[in-house]
Amino acid sequence: MFSGEDGRPGAGEFDGENPWTQLASQHWPGGRKSKKVKTEVIKNEIWDVLEQEGFQFRSLLILESLQLLDRSVQSIEGPIMFMLKLSSYLWPGYSDSATNHHVLLIALIMTVKNRENLPVWDTFSDDGERFSSFFRRILSMSIDNSLAMSIRTQILSFLICAFQSLDNGLIRKECAPLVSISLWQNLSSEASRERKLEQHPQLKKAWRAAAKRYDAANEETQAKLRFDRAWLYTLLLDFLSRLQESGTEALVYCERFLEFLTDLESQLPTRRYVNTLIKDLNLLALVRLSPIFKGGENGLFRDLSVLFRHFVNFPIDDHTGIQYTQTQSSEEHSASLAELQRTSLKCFKEKLTILALSNYAAIDKREELEAHLDPLSDGELASLAGLLGFRIKYPPASKVEVGRELLLEIVLSAHERQRTFREVLRDLSLLPTEATLYEPSLLRNERYDGSRSLAIPKLNLQYLSAADFLWRSFILYRCESFFEIRKDMEETVKRLQPQEAQLPNSVRFRGFSRMAIPVSKPAVIEVAPPKVGQDKPAFVRAEIGLDVSRLADSVRREWESLRQDDVVYLLAVNPTDSPRNLTNGHAVHADSRDFGFRLLRAAEVEQVLDEDGRVLRDTVDGEVNGYKRRPRLRRLLVKLDSTTYRVDNARKGQGEPDVYESINLIVRRRGRENNFKKILETIKSLALSDIPVPEWLQEVFLGYGDPTGANYTKLSNRLNELDFRDTFLDWEHLVESLPGRVVQPVASDEFSTQPPYRLHDIANIDSEPPRPSKKRRRDDDGVSQPVQKSIKVSTYQPPNNGPYPTDAPKINRVRFTPAQVEAIMSGTQPGLTVIVGPPGTGKTDIATQIINNIYHDFPSQRTLLIAHSNQALNQLFQKITNVDIDERHLLRLGHGEEDLETDVSYSKHGRVESFLDNRGHYLAEVDRLAADLGAPGAHGNSCETAGYFKSVYVVPAWTKFWDSAKSVSASATDIIMSFPFHQYFSNAPQPLFPQDASKEQVLDTARGCQRHIERIFTELEDIRPFEILRTSRDKANYLLIKEARIIAMTSTHAAIRRQEIADLGFHYDNVIMEEAAQITEIENFIPLALQNPKDGQLPLQRVVLCGDHLQNSPIVQNLAFRQFANLEQSLFLRFVRLGVPTITLDHQGRARPSIAELYKWRYQALKNLPNVLTESEYLRANAGFRYEYQFVNVSDYKGTGESQPTPHYFQNLGEAEYAVAIYQFMRLLGYPASKISILTTYAGQRALIRDVLGHRCAKNRLFGLPRIVTTVDKYQGEQNDYIILSLVRTTRVGYLRDIRRLTVALSRARLGLYILGRRAVFETCYELREAFAKLFQRPNQLLLTTGEMFPTARLLEDEAEAVEMVGVEHLGQYVYEMTKAKIESFELGGKPLPAIEETPEMRRVDEEEEEGKGMVGDVAEEEEDRDIDGVE
Repeated sequence: MFSGEDGRPGAGEFDGENPWTQLASQHWPGGRKSKKVKTEVIKNEIWDVLEQEGFQFRSLLILESLQLLDRSVQSIEGPIMFMLKLSSYLWPGYSDSATNHHVLLIALIMTVKNRENLPVWDTFSDDGERFSSFFRRILSMSIDNSLAMSIRTQILSFLICAFQSLDNGLIRKECAPLVSISLWQNLSSEASRERKLEQHPQLKKAWRAAAKRYDAANEETQAKLRFDRAWLYTLLLDFLSRLQESGTEALVYCERFLEFLTDLESQLPTRRYVNTLIKDLNLLALVRLSPIFKGGENGLFRDLSVLFRHFVNFPIDDHTGIQYTQTQSSEEHSASLAELQRTSLKCFKEKLTILALSNYAAIDKREELEAHLDPLSDGELASLAGLLGFRIKYPPASKVEVGRELLLEIVLSAHERQRTFREVLRDLSLLPTEATLYEPSLLRNERYDGSRSLAIPKLNLQYLSAADFLWRSFILYRCESFFEIRKDMEETVKRLQPQEAQLPNSVRFRGFSRMAIPVSKPAVIEVAPPKVGQDKPAFVRAEIGLDVSRLADSVRREWESLRQDDVVYLLAVNPTDSPRNLTNGHAVHADSRDFGFRLLRAAEVEQVLDEDGRVLRDTVDGEVNGYKRRPRLRRLLVKLDSTTYRVDNARKGQGEPDVYESINLIVRRRGRENNFKKILETIKSLALSDIPVPEWLQEVFLGYGDPTGANYTKLSNRLNELDFRDTFLDWEHLVESLPGRVVQPVASDEFSTQPPYRLHDIANIDSEPPRPSKKRRRDDDGVSQPVQKSIKVSTYQPPNNGPYPTDAPKINRVRFTPAQVEAIMSGTQPGLTVIVGPPGTGKTDIATQIINNIYHDFPSQRTLLIAHSNQALNQLFQKITNVDIDERHLLRLGHGEEDLETDVSYSKHGRVESFLDNRGHYLAEVDRLAADLGAPGAHGNSCETAGYFKSVYVVPAWTKFWDSAKSVSASATDIIMSFPFHQYFSNAPQPLFPQDASKEQVLDTARGCQRHIERIFTELEDIRPFEILRTSRDKANYLLIKEARIIAMTSTHAAIRRQEIADLGFHYDNVIMEEAAQITEIENFIPLALQNPKDGQLPLQRVVLCGDHLQNSPIVQNLAFRQFANLEQSLFLRFVRLGVPTITLDHQGRARPSIAELYKWRYQALKNLPNVLTESEYLRANAGFRYEYQFVNVSDYKGTGESQPTPHYFQNLGEAEYAVAIYQFMRLLGYPASKISILTTYAGQRALIRDVLGHRCAKNRLFGLPRIVTTVDKYQGEQNDYIILSLVRTTRVGYLRDIRRLTVALSRARLGLYILGRRAVFETCYELREAFAKLFQRPNQLLLTTGEMFPTARLLEDEAEAVEMVGVEHLGQYVYEMTKAKIESFELGGKPLPAIEETPEMRRVDEEEEEGKGMVGDVAEEEEDRDIDGVE
């Protein structure tokens, strides 16, 4: 049998020899009706085997893959059917009489599904009653002490999954009663409960309602209610008893239970009443005193308890959800100390007088307070605790012995001053050291396999506050950043191959890495004194010499291009004669020495200097006698981390070695991976500040309240009238775009059906009618009358903007569908708009039209455009440049601007230059006007003189003209004669005033001329500040904060530059995000807070999120952060889960309908636009191919399928050769190279395909290179006519089992899709069955037609004879013979071979060849492509 890496099953484990497969084939029925479940099969053949194995994940995953749980599907035949006929067993066979083993197996399979990021609860969605029965069984077993601890741990995992899925109505119905106010029946005393009920009036009301519900219930329901309110309390008492036990099973159970409690505490709906019970039980004190907590090897449990304590003590009102300010928290703590003092003085005056009379600062520290309480006897201490309201008696089931130690801990932990989460956050370092990189808690995250909990916060549906969300995001992002840094450092040291040198305590490096240079110790040249109130230096400046004499020019330039604030890493490397093989895991006690380095310090670059100490600039090296002079030395001026330097200096003062003496290596990282510090600084500053979420968005963002509350229909500032300009192409388009609504023209004698249209009475067209009172509903006859919704429409004549062709506005030509129009209407209104755009449905067109409408309807508002990638942002920005938006109001920030395919630059400096260029043009126009008016003087000398000219000459001229033109007696001829600017407009299309023009037409032309001239002076007024401002920086900043109205940047740029942008006073009103489902939640949030509040509120009016949660999520490498912490969650997906209203676009216009069918099953309402049904390119067949799409089964090539040269770097040579052969075949038929893209699911395969293309095609004029070779993840948002897709894996499905990635892979092609893979692997995957069932209906071998050239006249439905390609060798020989014949035909015809077509892939190869690689005189080891695509 084959088995995959990480303990996962391979394809061979699904064959007939596998015992689980044999068992499934025997007992899982294939029809719709399930066999009766046999108890002995469940117990003896499944449960006992799993229990004996220790519930190994591989076996559970095999059973899940064999569909032990779910229902069968009969519509698929062949090998898939064999697998699917195993699918109807556990759940269909469940009943109230099912055995415990049956129930537990269902729970186990559900936890496997959850861990694999597969749909968890869909199986139960149509059978709520049976699910309720099943869930109650699970609850009962969770408190059954007769079950083994390992089994109860598995049950806890299932419950954690359930409580993390409260967005599901089925789950919420079962879980909500377990954490309701009825829990307070279990508080220690009636007095404690009354104190709590007195805190908020609504609590008493809820308590009375719960009591009334119980009293009114029948006996069966009362028993259920008693169980609900006692379940968690019983579970907590059992946990307290387990804290006293020893052994691994008890430890793992307690760890998982702390995770469960932390999850309850971290969401307000589950925390609201649970937190009171936990505090009443003194759980924090009991955990801290437990033997498990004190166990030396139980670091994970201690870390979990710290996280649990953080959430228990989080400063928030559990019932209102309002976070306490620092002052409120201090007042609450002071009140508890005051209560302690009053009680001490009243009841223990003789012994606690000093405590009672001390100031708060003297008694809020643990040691001092403990000293004050020492005089009390055990009984007095117990009495004091009781008087203070603490529980001092526990049920026997808890096995808690109340002694002095516990009582003291209860009082101390309740009254000592706790550090706030902001104080803890403030002290966390942003730059790593070897100690922080190899903290045990971080290494646990790297070793995560799902079997144990982790002490890291989770991102889920709801957050306690915005600060809580930011705190969690900071912790997770910091952990992930340090994980990435550690991998890079280990990889770099491994490549360098450090060995002992001849000199003592020295190291020589046998290897090479372009990311590292050996150095001598850094020279500390300046240590600034600490700032007031701090104990660390203000800054520490050092200089490092870099020997670049042996580096290739490309590598040297990379080092020279280090920018200010870039982070570099200074390492003290050990010689390692036998370096370890690096993997993604570490030994339990791994540290940096295990991987070749003892010390690591981070520093920030200030300047790069040349060997003479001068600032390095972009200069060309001088040449001597025809040879370039090679630089030998570069000096790096850096700032060391001052906090770490202070600690290092203190240790040095205590006699320890000087850390910086031993540093011998400097390492850099790629720019896109090394911006972590700036992003951490941004998150940290937001978490420490009081930046609010916009009031109208706050509840929805945190996950509470009405999910529709931020929709424009629920907002008081919604607009009742909007001008939709060119959104609608004609009256018919308007009517069909508003189905179900009556479109009525506004009463007017001059109404025209021609666009543009202004819509009236739109504020309530989508709002629900007010809900009648209960009495009205009782009296109603039950028949609801449909509400006729009508929209009033008016039209108007667009203003004449001038006589020149450039004055004409750019008009939209897209005929938007009703769903698209709904999205545009919602996005133009204030509030939150979430647009779900399946592939090819025009998300970018929608965003562009929303921006266009906002720009014209709200000229004082500014809009921020955000996308995850430069590519997606540029696509949106380029479309914006093609609509009627003045280019002077557009600004593109960040380094991707140079990739914009536009004639002008939209960067800050490019816009400034454009303003100054336009200045000359407009001032020349002023001179022309002056000449026309006969005004002497240098009026076109500056913007200022132009303004004077306007007020002195132009305005009076127009005033005189209009006084004459508005005269009743003035004729068209008189108006033309009095027009003052004939000479100026002589270069406009003539005649300016047609001879037969009516008076109204003449006046309209005159108004257009006036607007044209007004626009000149308006532009000059906007340009005037750029005349006054002197520095480029001031001009660029003015452009950002004053002039630009549409500002585009990536989410990463926003995170890096947030503080800088906000400090400039930048303000904006609207945020529109493209690719919102691909952006992590913190990157979604930061663009909402790029400005400082006004009057305590962020002035945001609109947030528009465009994306598709059914395609790729954000890429997160580390399994722990991806699966356990849910760091890959986007705000877009969370809003969808919460039930926020979404608008789903429902017509695709990208792909052939047949190709769209491959992914249409993911979008049930997806239809085709007319263009893909009627245009000829969609109707014609693909020349040379029998089918427009086909799955090609690729067997082992030279005896090998997939390979893995390094961990997680998958390659498949057979598929690489096959993909290149198909590409060559297409090129020989005449397909343009730019119309072909080659995609793959792994970065390793991308590198291999590029290598094969380089050998076979790059320099061959018949072939050249395709448009691009890249990974599926990188190609989301892109498309091409023809896609060749390599799936790579031959042992198991791998990460493609995530249906979202498969959706992306199948939806990139417009006209042709050819997939290379191993059928035996992908046909066994239940989740992918819908797509692959269609693919497998066609032959496994590639079918080619003969006698065709591109483009062919053959239609898709036409039959054609085809040749079957039996394997890659056959296709290779076929292509070879075609190539030979092609060359011979050129030679016979005396024609030269065609020139190589230039494509982006060709440009990339040319740039790499030009740059060169490695060290001069050495054969350099090429850096492995560390792309994050294809992560498993």
